[in-house]
Amino acid sequence: MTDPLRHLTEVGRLGRFYSDGAWRDPAGSERVGVVNPATETVVAEIALCGGPEVEHAVAAARRAFPAWSRTAPAERAALLDRVHGLVMERLELFAQALTAEMGAPITYARQAQVPLAAAHLRVARDLLATFPFLSQRGTTAIAREAIGVCGLITPWNWPLYQITAKVGPALAAGCTVVLKPSELSPLSAFLFAEVMHEAGCPAGVFNLVNGTGPVVGEALSTHPEVDMISITGSTRAGVLVAQAAAPTVKRVAQELGGKSPNLVLPDADLARCIPLGVAAAMRNLGQSCSAPTRMLVPRSRLAEVEALARKTAAGFLVGDPLREETTHGAIANRAQYDRIQQMIRIGIEEGAKLVTGGPGRPEGLTTGLFARPTVFSEVRRDMAIAQEEIFGPVLAILPYDGVEEAVEIANDTIYGLGAHVHGTDMEQVRAVAGRIRAGQVHLNAPDWDPQAPFGGYKRSGNGREYGREGLEEYLETKAILGFYRQQD
Repeated sequence: MTDPLRHLTEVGRLGRFYSDGAWRDPAGSERVGVVNPATETVVAEIALCGGPEVEHAVAAARRAFPAWSRTAPAERAALLDRVHGLVMERLELFAQALTAEMGAPITYARQAQVPLAAAHLRVARDLLATFPFLSQRGTTAIAREAIGVCGLITPWNWPLYQITAKVGPALAAGCTVVLKPSELSPLSAFLFAEVMHEAGCPAGVFNLVNGTGPVVGEALSTHPEVDMISITGSTRAGVLVAQAAAPTVKRVAQELGGKSPNLVLPDADLARCIPLGVAAAMRNLGQSCSAPTRMLVPRSRLAEVEALARKTAAGFLVGDPLREETTHGAIANRAQYDRIQQMIRIGIEEGAKLVTGGPGRPEGLTTGLFARPTVFSEVRRDMAIAQEEIFGPVLAILPYDGVEEAVEIANDTIYGLGAHVHGTDMEQVRAVAGRIRAGQVHLNAPDWDPQAPFGGYKRSGNGREYGREGLEEYLETKAILGFYRQQD
């Protein structure tokens, strides 16, 4: 079956939560609709859980932790291998769910959203073969041990991808987890919970509790039996979680907002890097925290850049996400759509030059949360569209008069999640990358690397995901003095 709504309805998942190895009915009866943004219709209803369900799931995770944390790495790797295989086996089911719940074009869901999510499971699995959970430093042993029960809070923009980026390394580390997916795009999370169950995950090791941030997210953040919270979301949400978690002194890892620069150096090949930069800014309709939505270009080449950006945007096909030729589907939810429209109007009011796009739906579309890919030029660094995270298909082109000024503009933001640098002189490209205050920098549009750690400076958060650093986030460090003899 490739219809996720029919499947989840038939098996009765949508009104339940998953805890201690079984699907269970919540104590309350509150429900919330899941809206397909392409049609603006409610396609499903899910249960909204609360305190009792969090208590049940956390207790299950706490009971399961001692045994799971002591399993051999090979056993944990075997589980992740089975989960990876099942996700890929059900790629079409997951892709259809992503299209229904957040408007992702079906082709993009098949080629990126699901395979990249599966890659996080594969990386976590493979790391277990070589990770030094016990190492020697003189006569002292350095042990890396699972931190404990982890509350994982994931967003609506990359639903499955962010789940696997947290669940994979957490389980690999030996932690047990309680997942709270976004209530706005929860369908792929239900499917993932099914995969965990069918892969033979021991009861209590993985738990799923649906609900809102102010209820379930806060309950996890304040819970004394939760040892760590990992959240991907807005900076505002990250601050609230950190505040709620502070009294219990639990670890909080935050992957938050961004306003990433794409610094095009004077010697860059514009014909190559501008189309790539526009596409990167508008990938997933710009609904990515690391989207390079500030393009910094030499003032002397501004007209060339505008022409290339306009041509690139004209090649996008916005529309029905179920059509395979669609490149950009619908904005994931009404609140975000309204935010994008507001920011486009603000950009016009601020006096930025509208190169292409603008407010409203693309021509020919009368319903659905469809936005026009929009490019502004002659943007000043103090404009709202240059400073605020829009989280939509809106690119701001900022001219600069020298590389020193370009670096200064790149760092002129409260965020520091990602950055891009383009140029032909690699010595200069590397030097500029080293001066940008961001957790991940892409040079000349490299391939995605699931082993590259990802996370932010400044108000983009703290902690790292992906690769070895993502695994280490879920570990405590214990020093055992005198573990080795002098002759060892």
